[in-house]
Amino acid sequence: MPTYVYKCIPNEHVFEKKQKFSDAPLTECIVCGEEVRKVVNSVGIVFKGSGFYINDSKSKKSTTTPASNGKSESSSDSTTDTKADAKSDTKAEKKAEKKSEKKKKAVSAET
Repeated sequence: MPTYVYKCIPNEHVFEKKQKFSDAPLTECIVCGEEVRKVVNSVGIVFKGSGFYINDSKSKKSTTTPASNGKSESSSDSTTDTKADAKSDTKAEKKAEKKSEKKKKAVSAET
């Protein structure tokens, strides 16, 4: 259940109340009985999984190697990106296979 913060308008009492989403918001202060308003706070967000951090999207650092004519070439290794893509593709394929197997079992159980 979410916790809501309310503030009494005339006396500035501040209090918290755990309420269901379906509950009506409070209209009276629990301390003095005056009118209250719901206080809007920032929401804490948690990002889980890959792709949310800056180091998840970077490939390996580029390295410079000297060429025979004195100029330098830069090369980067993109195998990290392809490995990650291959892993996510494999996981997605396995999930799709499991779902189709469950559907087949459910259909065969119904008949």
